Amino acid sequence: MNVFKQATALALVLLLLPSGVVAPAWAGQSAVSYPPPAGMTLTTSTPGNGLALVSNKTTSPQYLRQIVAYRTNERPGTVIVNTAEKFLYLVLPGNRALRYGVGVAREGFEWTGTNRVSAKREWPGWTPPAEMRLREPELPAFMPGGPDNPLGARALYLGSTLYRIHGTSQAWTIGQNVSSGCIRLTNQDVKDLYNRVRLGAKVIVL
Repeated sequence: MNVFKQATALALVLLLLPSGVVAPAWAGQSAVSYPPPAGMTLTTSTPGNGLALVSNKTTSPQYLRQIVAYRTNERPGTVIVNTAEKFLYLVLPGNRALRYGVGVAREGFEWTGTNRVSAKREWPGWTPPAEMRLREPELPAFMPGGPDNPLGARALYLGSTLYRIHGTSQAWTIGQNVSSGCIRLTNQDVKDLYNRVRLGAKVIVL
């Protein structure tokens, strides 16, 4: 509506008002702007992937969970971690995979190999290895499971090793070399992976 039409509309409103009635407060004003509900923010961009709507805002978009084309001779249900790419692939039928962004080992703690998922835990407790406590004496001997636990919401244990695929509340670390050897996903993604991966599943770390 241009300025002329706005002025005309306002004049009609005033003309039609009974004598002595004050014009409503909104007459001649632009639309009222209401703040968003508590806990929500406004954005001017449109997510390229619907998962961006529920993803932690600090996670880089390229690491959002998605189905991708993926050729491999491994059977569906196999987990393949490409540490150079910072992606974990859950092999699906039809040359596809469900891809998750991950955080991987920092320099000096890298490893590769093949193992099996030997256990699964929800909100696991954490016992820091002796070697880690020597490096970081402030660490507790044991930390019970919960939102502040470094293992996050879920953990998949790999054979008899100390390595795990686990969650983290530090979503900004996804796509980084940050751990002492474990593979970490956002808590949202590790819950999804946990529900899809069976005990005994093959895990390949490249």
